[in-house]
Amino acid sequence: MKYNEATLHYFQSAETAGILTGPGTWRGAAGTREQGTWVQFDVLIGEGMIRDVRFLAFGCPHTVAVSAWVAEQAAGREARAVLPESVQDLSERFAVPVEKRGRLLIIEDAWLAALRH
Repeated sequence: MKYNEATLHYFQSAETAGILTGPGTWRGAAGTREQGTWVQFDVLIGEGMIRDVRFLAFGCPHTVAVSAWVAEQAAGREARAVLPESVQDLSERFAVPVEKRGRLLIIEDAWLAALRH
C-alpha cells in the first residue's frame, strides 16, 4: 500500500508515543488488539487546558499516524471531548482508504474516553 506524506511522517516519527502518569492525567482507550486496532491516549489537563498528550497504538500505519497527529495537535488546546479535526477531515488528511475508516472511529472513541473524566 502506498501512504501519503502525512501518514509516512507521523508513522515514522510518532514523537508523541508513550504514556503519562500523575495528577491531572486522564486515560482513555478503545478497540482491541485481537480485532487489529487498539488506541490509548493519556491526557494531562491543567486549568481547563490540555498540557500534554501521549498515545499508544496497535494497528496499521494509518492508525499510528492519526493517533500521533491527534496527540500533537491537541496539546495547548482547551480540554474538550472533541478531536482536533473531524473524522472525515482526518480521513482526507491521511488518505485513509474506505475499508480502514472504521479505525478512525476507534481513535475518536479513545480520545473521547480520555476527555470524559
